[in-house]
Amino acid sequence: MPKILMFILCVLLTFSSVCVQAQSWQPSSGYTQIPIWSAAVPDAQPTAEREEMNLVNDLLVAGRPWTQVGKVSQPTMTVYSPKGNNTGAAVIVFPGGGYKDLAIDLEGTEVCDWLTSKGITCVLLKYRVPGENGLYLKSGPYPVSPIALEDAQRTMGLLRFHASEWQIDPHKIGVLGFSAGGHLVAAMSVHFKQRVYPVVDAADKESCRPDFAVALYPGHLSLDRKPLELNPDINVTRETPPTFILQAEDDPVDNVENSLVYYAALKKAEIPVEMHLYAHGGHAFGLRRTSFPITGWPQLVETWLNTIGMI
Repeated sequence: MPKILMFILCVLLTFSSVCVQAQSWQPSSGYTQIPIWSAAVPDAQPTAEREEMNLVNDLLVAGRPWTQVGKVSQPTMTVYSPKGNNTGAAVIVFPGGGYKDLAIDLEGTEVCDWLTSKGITCVLLKYRVPGENGLYLKSGPYPVSPIALEDAQRTMGLLRFHASEWQIDPHKIGVLGFSAGGHLVAAMSVHFKQRVYPVVDAADKESCRPDFAVALYPGHLSLDRKPLELNPDINVTRETPPTFILQAEDDPVDNVENSLVYYAALKKAEIPVEMHLYAHGGHAFGLRRTSFPITGWPQLVETWLNTIGMI
């Protein structure tokens, strides 16, 4: 009898393990996640919790659900090569999620499908967004927590280090992000002279400055109590890269002031910047087309990239 019970227990544990593993996000067939840290992950959180993946059915976008990933502890990048002509340009994509989770398909894989169809290499970063509960305490933007910026800087260095291998022009690498990912775009655009983590290897000796930046309905850029003032941690200089900004004025999550104050700072520093504001559109629409004109933004970005000589 004890042997039978032991056998049943082993089967149950095996089945449970498979179920837990299935909760971790995996790219579609033919693509592989690459761990971005070759050794210990800096500022790793001591927790036994595993990465979670959920299908969101109650907040449909363009009539379809989307996938949410949380509790990321092992950040990865997935490289999507261009389909057909290769322009040499590359974009690191930061999905949004309030620095608590990641809209991994809505603001991630679907973006890569668009970029690769235009001859642009897309690198989807599954960065750490540990949230606020339990042992996941280091949430929020830099400098409250350095982990998302650490992952982003590391990925940019890896991309330039492997540029020849992945058929990328190291001088045409940009960043694109949504919501909290839009803030990470701005953070990358101003915090690039020094890594916020100890140097690991030769990849960290490469520049982590983006050659261009696309911030889509960004958050955390204006101050809560003084919405027309820029977050002092986003110190725009003459070295900040050319930037594209897009937002809806009726955005209920990240108020339009986030885009306005960042645009003003870029203009003051004489940085080439293009901003598009729409009366309607809300928040978190990704690339999915709706009845709102703002969802035609991908064509605007393509035109802008051509204008600044990136494609």
